[in-house]
Amino acid sequence: MLSTTASVWAAEFGTAVEAKAMLERAVAAVKEDKAKALEMFNKGEGGCKDRDLYVWCANVSDGLVTAQPYMNRGKQLRDIKGKHGAPFGETIMQNATEGTIKETTYWWPRPVGRASREEHLVYEGR
Repeated sequence: MLSTTASVWAAEFGTAVEAKAMLERAVAAVKEDKAKALEMFNKGEGGCKDRDLYVWCANVSDGLVTAQPYMNRGKQLRDIKGKHGAPFGETIMQNATEGTIKETTYWWPRPVGRASREEHLVYEGR
């Protein structure tokens, strides 16, 4: 499963259109060379990280997060919840479909001193 995250705010943040384009590039990279793609996703290289947009992956088979430039790598996607307890990881695992881009919105905690904000996630099962 591949996904990109975008804030619902524009300007200094990426847009949903940019997130979808990044996801499409990520899918192509995985098809070409999965190991190299996962390394790029973890490092945020090769166009896999732009402002607040970044690519992350989880195994469809077991829900383990396999690539992410910040945190949660190695964690169970089903256990990841948004700021208000929304089970967005479980939602993604239930709804991911190969070849179909889907979307979900959730609130994510921000670093200390910064207000939480709504995030928009685009994802595809792979």
